[in-house]
Amino acid sequence: MKKTFLLITAILFMQQGFAQKRYFTKTGTISFRAGTSVEDIDGLNKSTTAVFDAGTGQIEFAVLIKGFEFNSVLMMEHFNENYMESDKYPKSIFKGTIVNIAAVNFQKDGTYPVTVKGVLEIHGVKKEIETTGSMKVNGESVASNAVFNVALEDYRISVPGIVKDKISKEAKITVNCRFEILK
Repeated sequence: MKKTFLLITAILFMQQGFAQKRYFTKTGTISFRAGTSVEDIDGLNKSTTAVFDAGTGQIEFAVLIKGFEFNSVLMMEHFNENYMESDKYPKSIFKGTIVNIAAVNFQKDGTYPVTVKGVLEIHGVKKEIETTGSMKVNGESVASNAVFNVALEDYRISVPGIVKDKISKEAKITVNCRFEILK
């Protein structure tokens, strides 16, 4: 009886140790800066949905383009209608992998550098990207952040000549998420 109990306990412990935890958020933030010295152009979206698997490193983000907020209603209209064509391309998606997920100890609080590779889709264009960031483990939650640049022309986002001095050729993207275990 004692041997059976020890065997069952060992099996349960092993299953728990190898269980893959998935983390999730609906309140991630993605912001971008695409202005120049002539004008500030900053957008912020506070309703990014993201999920990642702590075992495999698979990660996905989805953000609704119309969810970006601006200091000016006119800027928001131009962003959605003229540049992002958000009725035609309503969301941006990233699907990829945290390539060094094994370096993140989800059992120990701390901040861990990560590298992420995958495909970013913006404005109907899919492009492979790679960037670095960090994951901060704090108990059962994980905060992540990354900063990277995207060239507007890579995603077929046209800037009319009349505003070329106001809009940068690259947008600086900042991603911040606080993940909880998906139950």
